[in-house]
Amino acid sequence: MSLDIGVNLEFIRCEDKPFATGVQRASELGYRFVEPMVHNGRELLSEAGYFHSVSMDEDPLEIRDVLERYGVKPSGLSAHCPLMRPEISVPYLQKAIRFAAGLGAPVVNTDEGIRPAWLELEEAFGIMRYTLMSVLRVAERYGIKIGIEPHQSISKATEGLLRISSLVESPCLGINYDIGNAYLGGEDPYEGLKAVRHRLVHLHAKDISLQHSESERGKVTGTPVGCACGDGVINWQRVIALLEESGFNGVLSVECGTPDQAARSLRHLSGLLEKKRDAALRG
Repeated sequence: MSLDIGVNLEFIRCEDKPFATGVQRASELGYRFVEPMVHNGRELLSEAGYFHSVSMDEDPLEIRDVLERYGVKPSGLSAHCPLMRPEISVPYLQKAIRFAAGLGAPVVNTDEGIRPAWLELEEAFGIMRYTLMSVLRVAERYGIKIGIEPHQSISKATEGLLRISSLVESPCLGINYDIGNAYLGGEDPYEGLKAVRHRLVHLHAKDISLQHSESERGKVTGTPVGCACGDGVINWQRVIALLEESGFNGVLSVECGTPDQAARSLRHLSGLLEKKRDAALRG
């Protein structure tokens, strides 16, 4: 097993800081991987330095220079878009793939997006298949994985997530399993992880506080960020054991809301991995 720990830059959003500050803070906390979020065009908050998202109009090599300056690597790109809107998603994801390749990120993470009220369920799968076929032609040329995340009405259930991630037969189509989203959507996250682990390309390490669980579980399809890993309802020792059994070699990208939570998450997950390594050496 070769697991690494990274962090989604959402943790810096609460401080209204830009991308480079988020990368610097992640490095100072001890993270070796970060998961940048990208967007199209220009928008006020990022341009003014109040938001961590990166425009794909920037030069990806310049963004890579920022990562290298602080000694971190990209685990993937957060590039969420509505797969049922191909006029939006096809050019957006194709651009994200090319940006990821320039950045050195192996995975582009996305989800199905919100299904339009006028679109029948079975029709939605056909449209998503068209989108993914168009996108994967580019992904395969660049060697970039597409990770479908459980985050909306279809993918919140393991069955729906597996169906979306199997719409196109491609070595580049997989799953970015978000433990916290699956839990809030009403799934057993451990059984869900078992079911999808053969398609896993990235993992969001998102914990859910007890209060959050009691107020929203079964009522939502996901959440932007969670609490610190180890402070909530998710059993991370069990998650790591399941990943070890599956032979997953990849990054657990922490998704939490503050730098303090990011620091505590890293301590908790690093401690569990260290215990695993010590036990393997003794065994």
